[in-house]
Amino acid sequence: MSVEKETITTKIWFEEEEPDNPFAAKTSYCSGYDVYGELLGKISWSEYIYLLFKLEKPQPWQSKLLEAIAIAIANPGPRDLSVRGAMNGGVGGSTAASCLMAALAPGAGKNGGAREVYQVMRLWQQCEFDLPLWQQNLSNYQDEEDVEVWPASEHPPGFDPYGASCATPILQTLNHLTTICSDGALAYLSNNRKEFEQAADCPLGMTGVIGAAFTDLNFTDEQAEMLYLLLRLPGAAVHSLEQKKLGWRKYPFFGNSLQVTNDPGSFKQKSKLQETS
Repeated sequence: MSVEKETITTKIWFEEEEPDNPFAAKTSYCSGYDVYGELLGKISWSEYIYLLFKLEKPQPWQSKLLEAIAIAIANPGPRDLSVRGAMNGGVGGSTAASCLMAALAPGAGKNGGAREVYQVMRLWQQCEFDLPLWQQNLSNYQDEEDVEVWPASEHPPGFDPYGASCATPILQTLNHLTTICSDGALAYLSNNRKEFEQAADCPLGMTGVIGAAFTDLNFTDEQAEMLYLLLRLPGAAVHSLEQKKLGWRKYPFFGNSLQVTNDPGSFKQKSKLQETS
């Protein structure tokens, strides 16, 4: 009696096994393309990421837009909560995986995180290009009604509750992405930014720009949320490595504020006589 083989159900990936080893792949296909025989060395990273998520080859403008998104958010900088989380892990001597997980935790939420991008995507689905509807939803944002693992939103998604005005890098990102896709959500956001900000009562944030860009790329809200988490990890990684070398004395906003009230003095190695007495 033959034993039925286990099967893996996926539209993303297909493998042909090596003749002498059923546990090793001879050929790997992504959405029908031979990854190592046809794609490797012939497509860009952004094209491959698009293929993985959308299961189709991107048009030139789509791969260019995705690449620009990746560059814009690759390193949010030490002010960002996710990067600071990774730096905390690095300065404490945590493992590489721990540092990245420390970045993912605050970077997943509704305060500049991936869930906020998800919420922005949902707003685009609801409002599309209806300015009065946008103004209504931004001025009186209704939070998600499903079971939540994060606290309720404290500001309209896509906007910076702590900003005095729209930050220069955000404007630069919006302007550049709009040159790549000049007819869609990005262009609409660019043309109506001031009206959006007035309704939200706070300036546009990076999550608002990226949410519009993912909308133009026709990603789903869940795909956008996942990609936002993934694409911001490089900055968290390098800052955690750097902070690990610098140590806590050069950790921002910490070293100069640490005061020891009962300092025993510098450590002195005990002699063998002291240890045995």
